[in-house]
Amino acid sequence: MTIEALRTEDSRFAVLPAFPYQPNYIDDLAGYEGLRMAYIDEGDSAAETVFLCLHGEPTWSYLYRKMLPVFTAAGHRVIAPDLYGFGRSDKPVDDAQYTFDFHRNSLLRLLERLDLHGVALVCQDWGGLLGLTLPMEMPDRFTRLLVMNTAMPVGEPISEGFEAWKQFAAMAAEIPVSGILAMDGREAVDIMDILAYAAPFPDNRYKAGVRRFPQLVPVLPGMDGIEHEQRARQFWSEQWSGDSFMAIGMRDGVLGEPVMRELRSQIRGCPEPMLVEEAGHFVQEYGEAIAQRALAHFSLEGPG
Repeated sequence: MTIEALRTEDSRFAVLPAFPYQPNYIDDLAGYEGLRMAYIDEGDSAAETVFLCLHGEPTWSYLYRKMLPVFTAAGHRVIAPDLYGFGRSDKPVDDAQYTFDFHRNSLLRLLERLDLHGVALVCQDWGGLLGLTLPMEMPDRFTRLLVMNTAMPVGEPISEGFEAWKQFAAMAAEIPVSGILAMDGREAVDIMDILAYAAPFPDNRYKAGVRRFPQLVPVLPGMDGIEHEQRARQFWSEQWSGDSFMAIGMRDGVLGEPVMRELRSQIRGCPEPMLVEEAGHFVQEYGEAIAQRALAHFSLEGPG
């Protein structure tokens, strides 16, 4: 079945001084034939460790511009895909196309297609909601976890902040992507960053994914994704044997410290988190120091 989608023109991404990386494209993932996914592939292709950086709502791989060079300078490979509906990837126009399984399965197919091993999962927001459900399907591929403001919801409320955000997203005529990033990022975000975050969305027709994601978080009984999150909780608490590092953006009123402390209790062997006092929800805007601390914790500071 052909999925009707919009494709953001390349000219919208022509001026990205902080993100000079050329995208790679794949348009024949199993079950997604004809739908183009973009991803960044940087660093040593033969590296033992691959940092898989998963973004959330309403961002794209640009969010990792401050972490990516830290990882590659240490000799590692970085894969940073744009989820369907975001960034340079195609954007299905039908809101109903956006489901938990639609996105989760696309990431599983990408992992298989690129045949990634030695994966260090780097995730935040929806990158975590989805990403944390991947390793139990292919545990031999994952070795490390770097987790930032996210959760594994199983049909129960997350926070009052999330409920307020969900209601706003449902009522707003158009979600102001660049405004959200500017307000959250403060001094860590400049005018060129704001333009970059707005680039994927020429108009509201391109924002089906932006509209849908807040409504898809499985915070009510019976919602899609709960079974995956339940299995993920069991995996991370009972079966995970890799190394973990957690960073918390302390200004986040949606998925901040209380939510992350709960998540830490669900991840076997997760050490005390790095508290990033100046960071909000989009923790990666302060990502250089986080990436450096994570590499030191993982003993991956040098080429390897």
